[in-house]
Amino acid sequence: MRTTISSFVLREESEDVGRNPTDNPTIGDVIAARFARRDILKGALGVAAIAATVSPLALAATGSARAEAASRYRFDELEAGADENHHVAPGYDADVLIRWGDPVLPGAPPFNPTAHTAAAQRAQFGYNNDYLAYFPMPGAADPSAHGLLVVNHEYTNEELMFAGLKRPESKDAPRTGSTLARTDIEIAAHGGSVIEVKRENGKWQVAANSKYARRIDADTPMEITGPVAGHPRMQTPADPAGRRVHGMVNNCAGGVTPWGTWLTCEENIHHYFTGKLPDGHPEARNHRRYGVPSGFYQWGDFHDRFNLGKASNEPNRFGWVVEIDPFDPASTPKKRTALGRGKHEGAAGVVNKDSRYVVYMGDDERFEYVYRFITAGRFDPADPRASRDLLDEGTVSVARYNADGTLDWLPLVYGQGSLTAENGFASQADVLIEKRRAADLLKPTRMDRPEDVEASPATGKVYVMLTNNDRRTAERVDAANPRAANDFGHIIEMTPPDGDHAAPQFRWEILVRCGDPAVAAVGATFSTETTRNGWFGMPDNLAFDNQGRMWIATDGNTRKRSGRTDGLWGLETEGPLRGTSRHFYRVPLGAELCGPCFTPDDQTLFVAVQHPAEGGSADAVSTFEEPITRWPDFKPGMPPRPSVVVITRRGGGKIGT
Repeated sequence: MRTTISSFVLREESEDVGRNPTDNPTIGDVIAARFARRDILKGALGVAAIAATVSPLALAATGSARAEAASRYRFDELEAGADENHHVAPGYDADVLIRWGDPVLPGAPPFNPTAHTAAAQRAQFGYNNDYLAYFPMPGAADPSAHGLLVVNHEYTNEELMFAGLKRPESKDAPRTGSTLARTDIEIAAHGGSVIEVKRENGKWQVAANSKYARRIDADTPMEITGPVAGHPRMQTPADPAGRRVHGMVNNCAGGVTPWGTWLTCEENIHHYFTGKLPDGHPEARNHRRYGVPSGFYQWGDFHDRFNLGKASNEPNRFGWVVEIDPFDPASTPKKRTALGRGKHEGAAGVVNKDSRYVVYMGDDERFEYVYRFITAGRFDPADPRASRDLLDEGTVSVARYNADGTLDWLPLVYGQGSLTAENGFASQADVLIEKRRAADLLKPTRMDRPEDVEASPATGKVYVMLTNNDRRTAERVDAANPRAANDFGHIIEMTPPDGDHAAPQFRWEILVRCGDPAVAAVGATFSTETTRNGWFGMPDNLAFDNQGRMWIATDGNTRKRSGRTDGLWGLETEGPLRGTSRHFYRVPLGAELCGPCFTPDDQTLFVAVQHPAEGGSADAVSTFEEPITRWPDFKPGMPPRPSVVVITRRGGGKIGT
């Protein structure tokens, strides 16, 4: 998920136009309530503040105990910095696997940066690769050396894709001067890719002419399933039944189900709509809550379904979790509406102790919420395919973080509490279409941009990436956020009782506050064993390897803001070194690190480097002709190209050990 304040950011504008209008307490309010003002004035807050932000394990660990402890991340740390290239820790190789425009489907033409066509792009690797997931190939001799890699394509940077565009007047200006041909190329560059990959002689390659190869884009037919399917608010002139939709957009992170499917999540949908609703239109409040329309893209000038004046319900058909079978390229993707509509970062799940499947989701805007979905049915490992429609029935809840360190899950169920006709809900479908407004009424905790939310396979604890919130006011400064603006974000750890992810109440605490520990005003709480290279800001995605270690991908570090680019860090979550972070990989200027995922043997790490060169320098925006980097090709006339990178250890062995 892109979060920097640089140019052409499709995620950050949404925090203005669709921001949470409620007075529900923020996470800062909650933490502040745990401490009395007189304690702050007396200086007694020091110990309390540390206890609130660092776990008891970390608090109990002395410097000497930490020094004697063995880190689980055993690699020579990478130097933090910022330049035109990418870099990995010593002893590792970071090889480009596939780039924007490389062939995916059989017969795809070679990439030609000055002669794009929509037909070519539909067969080529899409733009801005985000979430990645690896599916071992059934029957493979080595499941860690042969499989399918699925990839989200979040959005497009026209100024870097196309030659001859006028430099925008400002970094956040809406795109202008679009054409039908260019719009259709952008539509084809969105969505996702499925590629077959193999490791041969120690190096990974994309298998040519694979029968599994697939491109999904913003025009691919999809099925609407679950409680919202067929509802009048999903019906459009092109689909009067309200059960079929073309495409998915702004797909950020995702998840992998235990029955072998790929979950991909639509995030900042508001950017794709233009036009205006008639005065008094019944969807006006709903669209406003999601920031629709932003008019960033001009697709509605050429395709009626993206123009509110011609298809007022079309935005309701976006913002869902989409389920795809990667092994069946003829299958129809399904938008699973039971999980609710939002600007989803991801949908990572866990099989609960009672066999129900639990999915955690963050709604990635300032002051939005953390959600949980629990299936009504149960997963049967003896017959995984029987669970193919498990996500069509269940209960969505939203999180309230209490001042005493407990967390309540508040169900979003029609007819319960405030979710009634008196408040404009006539059915569960209405609740799910307007999940944000429904959540507002239950007064959950307004969070600092909740992005990835995932459970540790080793401990069962759940971690929430809170990227930042520079709109936190001085009146809400508190022990957990001792700054007028939370520029660097933090990570919350949630603990389900007895490992029960369906429990109505969890415990919570802050794992780390991010930023430079050497700058006292920042208030970062990394372990003292964290080096000057090891700290990070703006946590975004996370992944657990097969040893249960946490890896953090960031979005928003820049040469100006932190003296470093985004990248990947290993973060200790248990024991004396809890809160210690180590720097492993960094991306080129303007790029974001996304989608880290490991093969089952932990000997390969796939990462996504998206929007290299985005933003430009302090006084000029990057363009096709004048980018701040031409990574990864570094050839005259070749634009920067979002790419998937594969990281392996020289001589073999597990990553980071």
